[in-house]
Amino acid sequence: MPKIIEIGRVLIPQEALQNRIAELGAALSADYAERDLAIVAILNGSFIFAADLLRAITLPATIDFMAISSYANHPKSGVVRITKDLSDSLMHRHVLLVEDIIDTGLTANYLLRVLRERQPASLTVCALLDKAARRLIDLPITYRGFEIPDVFVVGYGMDYQQLYRNLPHIAVLHSRET
Repeated sequence: MPKIIEIGRVLIPQEALQNRIAELGAALSADYAERDLAIVAILNGSFIFAADLLRAITLPATIDFMAISSYANHPKSGVVRITKDLSDSLMHRHVLLVEDIIDTGLTANYLLRVLRERQPASLTVCALLDKAARRLIDLPITYRGFEIPDVFVVGYGMDYQQLYRNLPHIAVLHSRET
């Protein structure tokens, strides 16, 4: 039987997203005052969050992007390859890794190892969504938007087969047998 994919309930409405991002921006602005802040956003899922977060930060900051791909045979292993690397050096800069969602923590852990090798002055994580129920690795998430249950979500940059990134909210995705 084929499966039908449906958008389910709204998990996080647009207004709640914008309010929380404003709070994160204020916290980052205070914590990074007088520091050279370099934001590293992970494509594709975090691009909308990263753009809104950057606008909510009231101090000078740069943004650069990395794209990664899980190895086909081990998509949940945390082993990834970098398909788009950063354009600028992170050496001696205060780096904020921005992720759309962290679940097992394996991929984010890999990215933190890669970024530490670039000798930043500091390195912290900001995740819009934290799916802590699936965590396999203890991962320091300094700035957290929302903790969510173990459900598949789309919207606000997150996708299912490249669809639904354009939703202004975060919704649960359901599949059912036909």
